[in-house]
Amino acid sequence: MATKDSPKPVALSHEAAYQLADVTKTPPQFGALTPKWVTRLLEFKGLETGLFRVNKVVEGDSPLEVLCSRDPAQTDIPQGFVDYQTKPREYQLSSIATIINVDTAVSDIYSAPYDQTATQIGLAIESLKERQESQIINNDDYGLLKNVADSQRVQPRYGAPTPDDLDELITKVWKEPSFFLAHPRAVAAFGREATKRGVPPVTVNIQGGTFLSWRGIPIIPTDKLFVDGLKNPTAKSGRTNILLVRTGEAKRGVVGLYQTGLPGEQSRGLSVRLRGIDDNGLASYLLSIYCSAAILADDALAVLEDVEVGEYHDYE
Repeated sequence: MATKDSPKPVALSHEAAYQLADVTKTPPQFGALTPKWVTRLLEFKGLETGLFRVNKVVEGDSPLEVLCSRDPAQTDIPQGFVDYQTKPREYQLSSIATIINVDTAVSDIYSAPYDQTATQIGLAIESLKERQESQIINNDDYGLLKNVADSQRVQPRYGAPTPDDLDELITKVWKEPSFFLAHPRAVAAFGREATKRGVPPVTVNIQGGTFLSWRGIPIIPTDKLFVDGLKNPTAKSGRTNILLVRTGEAKRGVVGLYQTGLPGEQSRGLSVRLRGIDDNGLASYLLSIYCSAAILADDALAVLEDVEVGEYHDYE
C-alpha cells in the first residue's frame, strides 16, 4: 500500500515513446475530387488526327421525303438521292495541360511508403480530369450547355424541377435517353418535388453507383453544372440547369472525343512526359489531356433551364 511518502512511479513518457513508434499514414486526401460520372458514363471515340467531322443529311424538304411521299399506286421505281450538308461541323480536340515539378532529392529520400513522384503526378491527373469533365459541360466551343439546339430548351413550370419538367425533357430526347445530369442540389430539389406529388423517385444501380431515377432514367449528380447564386458554400438557394443526354455513336447521341496513340499515354487521351531534369535536380513533367465532345443529332441533348434548387432549412 502506497503512502504519501512513497516515491511516484516512474514510466516512459508518451512523448519519448512516440519516437520509436511507426505511424500509419494515408496518401494525401484531395477533398475536392468527385466521382466524375460524366466521363465514366459518356461513350468516347478515339481520333487519329485530332479532328472529328459530323456529316449530316440535309433534312426537311429533301429528296428522301419526296421518295417516301410518292403515290403508292405508282408502279414506277422512285429515283432520287439523299443530300448531305456541304459544310458539316468539325470538332478539334482541345488541350488541358499542367506542369508538375518534383525535386529529385525529395523523391529519392522521402518515397517510402508513398512514391513522391507518383503521388504528385496522380493528384495532378485527378485535377486535370476534373477540368476535363467541366469542359465537356461548360466549354464555350464544344460544351454541352452551349450547344443545345433552341428547339431542345425547356423552361420549368413552377421554378423548382418537377416530374412534369423531366417528362418534357424526355419528349425532347425520347429515342433511347441515357441519363439526366444535374447538380446535387437540383437532384435533391427534384426528389422533394416528386415526393410531394406522391411519386418519389426510385433508385437504380449503375457501374457501382446508386442514383435516383425518373421513368427508369438515372439522374447523375455533377457539381460541374453550376448553381448561380452559390458563390459561397453558405448560400442556400440558386438556379441551375438539368441536362438529358443520349450517348453513343450508334444511337446518334453525344460522344466524347480523345486522341489515341499519344507519347507517354497513361489512359484515354492522357499523356505524361518527362520534360527533363535541370542542373538543380528538379524533374519536370508535362501532363496533357486532349478532349472534346460532339452532338451527333440535335435530339440527343435537351436542357431544363434556370430551375430553382430551393432553400435548405437546418433543424437542430
